[in-house]
Amino acid sequence: MKATELQARFERIRSNKTFEIFVISVIIISALLVGAKTYDMPRGFASVTRILDWFISAFFLIEILIRFLGEKQKRHFFANFWNWFDTLIVVVSLIPADSTDLAVIGRLVRVFRVLRMISIIPELRILLVSLVKALPQLGYVMLLMFIIFYIYAAIGSTLFEGINATLWGDITISMLTLFRVMTFEDWTDVMYETMEVYPLSWLYYLTFIFFTAFAFLNMVIGIVVGVMEQENAAARKEAAAENNEPTLDDVMLELKALHSKVEQLSQADKTK
Repeated sequence: MKATELQARFERIRSNKTFEIFVISVIIISALLVGAKTYDMPRGFASVTRILDWFISAFFLIEILIRFLGEKQKRHFFANFWNWFDTLIVVVSLIPADSTDLAVIGRLVRVFRVLRMISIIPELRILLVSLVKALPQLGYVMLLMFIIFYIYAAIGSTLFEGINATLWGDITISMLTLFRVMTFEDWTDVMYETMEVYPLSWLYYLTFIFFTAFAFLNMVIGIVVGVMEQENAAARKEAAAENNEPTLDDVMLELKALHSKVEQLSQADKTK
């Protein structure tokens, strides 16, 4: 069998939906297996899980080899970050997890094998990449939120320390209390306690909740959604380029060319 035919066969296997679903199923089984090992198991069942673990590791190694052999340009395989990520997890997970000094690392890597779901499913990749790309913009939102937290914590510590020093003793404890208020964890108990001394202190809590839980949360969602839309558009454009499909820009160029031709024909008719 020629090398090109072998490469084409591996490429068909790699792009096969059934094979992809099977890989996802093995990843899920691997995650369940790691969870099962946290329970006390009979000796026979522990032996079965050990055999399954080695089978899963061998399968992942074969799957990486199939993806590598199915790549037309082998040097481009490791140009993809996710290929590096998968290969690293698979190689490190081959470390024996029972009888060596690296047993803890081996077990931890087996836990992280579930992250391979991100590299397999494109939608999860888009979500993660969007979140990472949104971090610089989210940093400014977090900074502004910290300023609001600090101001309200200073006010709360000044006004409410005499009411409950456990919740408002200093500015750091006050910030933890405000985080409890923002997450709505029994925040009304905190509010009613201060309202017994300051009846209008409900304004303090409601304005803080408005700024943090509502306004800032919506800002974070808006930033992430905006980046996700850009990533989805880039993914659609990349898929169209791979499949030689016309993009919206190509269609617009064709329409403009047709429009200019129609105008030229109409001008020619008028001159006759």
